[in-house]
Amino acid sequence: MRVKKSLGQHFLKDREVIARIIEAVDPRADETIVEIGPGHGALTSSLLERAGRVIAIEIDRDLATVLRARFGDRANFALIERDALALDYCAIIAPATRARVVANLPYNISTAIVQRLIEDRACLGEMVLMLQREVVWRMVAPAGARERGYLSVLIEAYCEAERLFDVPPRAFRPVPKVWSTVIRLRSRAQMAISVSDEDFFWRLVKIGFMQRRKTILNNLRRAEGEIGESIARVGGPVVSLALAGIDARRRAETLTLEEWARLAHVLLDARLD
Repeated sequence: MRVKKSLGQHFLKDREVIARIIEAVDPRADETIVEIGPGHGALTSSLLERAGRVIAIEIDRDLATVLRARFGDRANFALIERDALALDYCAIIAPATRARVVANLPYNISTAIVQRLIEDRACLGEMVLMLQREVVWRMVAPAGARERGYLSVLIEAYCEAERLFDVPPRAFRPVPKVWSTVIRLRSRAQMAISVSDEDFFWRLVKIGFMQRRKTILNNLRRAEGEIGESIARVGGPVVSLALAGIDARRRAETLTLEEWARLAHVLLDARLD
């Protein structure tokens, strides 16, 4: 079948890698597994042998035809031909209330899909994902690492992350130019920090990373809207950072999750005043 570059398709073919992913997932007979981007069904076949139900999400109509022909007669198989970014995962797994996700994510939209899955973390307890290795580095980058960004803070706040193993380019067809990494994300029962307004918090973090080469002070100076108004009420960005115990000369990637929370609390308190 012709590979569609527009969909970022790289099909997993290495049997050893497939076996390692299935071992990491360890599907159970009493659970629902959501597989995003099943391709030709390299993982699907093994998942169906062990999981109670497998919901495969495939946007490519040609591949959906292949999957339906291979697995359509399986009672525990369901196929959804839609964009994985546009789905309500808590709705599609019904009547189940919890599920786990397995995915070989296209490089071009992997970050967006991870963020979408985290939004539905209430019903997605665990995700075993294969992504470009550099994306995984960004996901698990600690405070102070140059790879740290908005995604790193998001993952740390809502998930427990574990890098499992790297996958060489030769494991795929066509062969990509980059290595991949399999990562396990376990959804936290509650956010790792306590903030009264999560939407406000994430808008603040986005502003902090707006220009990565600038200091946190310079980025806060550019804040507009509600956050800009809160900064002004406190007395400006220098005062805001001082009240949060953060050196204004630092860059966003050096801030810990707890420091972001302190800064958010300072600005939220000003909003309430």
